[in-house]
Amino acid sequence: MTPLQSALFGADVWWITLIKVVVIFVLLLMWTLFNVWFERRVLGRMQNRLGPIMNTAFIRGMGQAIGDGIKLVFKEVVTPKGADKIVFYLAPVIAGICCFSAWAVIPLGGEVSIFGQRTMLQITDVPVAVLFIIAVASIGIYGIVLAGWSSSGPYSVLGSLRASAQMISYEVAMGLSLAAVFMVSGSMATSDIVNSQARTLVWFGVDTHIPGHYWLVLLPSFVIYVLTMFGESNRLPFDESEAEQELVSGYSTEYSGFPYGMYYLAEYINMATLAAVCTTLFLGGYRAPWPFNLIGVLDSGWIGILWFFLKCQLVIFFFVWVRASLPRVRWDHFMNLGWKVLIPISLVWVLLLAVMRAAGAQGWMTNPIFLGVLLVVVVGLIGYILLGGRAEQPEPEPRVFDAFAGGYPVPPMPGETDAGLVAAGSVDAASSAVVVDDADAPSHHSPADGADAVPGVLRQKGAL
Repeated sequence: MTPLQSALFGADVWWITLIKVVVIFVLLLMWTLFNVWFERRVLGRMQNRLGPIMNTAFIRGMGQAIGDGIKLVFKEVVTPKGADKIVFYLAPVIAGICCFSAWAVIPLGGEVSIFGQRTMLQITDVPVAVLFIIAVASIGIYGIVLAGWSSSGPYSVLGSLRASAQMISYEVAMGLSLAAVFMVSGSMATSDIVNSQARTLVWFGVDTHIPGHYWLVLLPSFVIYVLTMFGESNRLPFDESEAEQELVSGYSTEYSGFPYGMYYLAEYINMATLAAVCTTLFLGGYRAPWPFNLIGVLDSGWIGILWFFLKCQLVIFFFVWVRASLPRVRWDHFMNLGWKVLIPISLVWVLLLAVMRAAGAQGWMTNPIFLGVLLVVVVGLIGYILLGGRAEQPEPEPRVFDAFAGGYPVPPMPGETDAGLVAAGSVDAASSAVVVDDADAPSHHSPADGADAVPGVLRQKGAL
């Protein structure tokens, strides 16, 4: 094998790698159709409705998802006036390519035999495989930013700006959560990380035979990664870039037909990719969970694919569950969560983990002074997180602003009051005062003239 072939295909012959690529491509397309149907069925169950009911003779509505895909392929493609056509059609291609590329380094199983060739159920693996996944996700942001910029529409531009801001913000927290995994596993290669989680937990010198999956060993990192998954995938409750009540459809508002289908496909494949990364780095990958890991035949060979996809589907179910349960959060709360909560907690957790690993290597964990100082620091941090924070500030006086000053109606910012509402409130107060004064005034009408008293009041109120 030449050096070029070794760089491209690793230890596999070229046709084995080609088979893997084709199988992964077809598998992701079929899995996307299944996940579209799966999400609709689960949402229907959770919301006490039928869900997909068309073509029920074929796997209870699966034909509806297939029909939607065929419709998008043959639907007319409309290009908005004033759009940059080259960039407009290049953007969904970038998003589509990036969503498939990450699967090149994700292991679906262990070593198996394919047509007499021993190979891993993984296209390739590199020493910095996880960094490759993060880099591909960062490039995928350009597909969204360029879509909004080239569409020449205000909703698309706002959606793309929101998407780029939230992805960049939450990628920082995601990268810090994965740094803890690198420190514990000692590698950035996905296959090495999966194998490191196969080591059983030993508590107080007793082997529990429970796999040391990092969702348990690195619980703070796992929780932070789960939160950042929703920010990276643009799904509820963090789908501000596609908020239909505000931005119609966000960055994809002007797209139709097959280009829109590319974004639709990329969204579901990105969800599957995030689930696969979560499975690989925190849930043990293709290795069997406890107690099935005690049975050798259930933790080797082709059985690993079954465990991998079962774990991924459970994570996807969690995506759907959250969508059915939680409303969309406000934009400023969403950004505050990323920059002011997740990133600081990730930094502190990585620092504590580094100190603990260094202390274990130097033998400080048996020193009571070090343990006492570490306990004080941990308790202090927990107390600050639970009880600390900024002191309550007095509410500033509301500022009056004109919502139509820029030509478009805009909502008031915190501390601002619409001038129209202030004027309306003044008119209502004055009207009430006139009515009350007229009602409290001594009446000069006889009981026979009482019918004219109310019209008089109404005439005075209407004069305002």
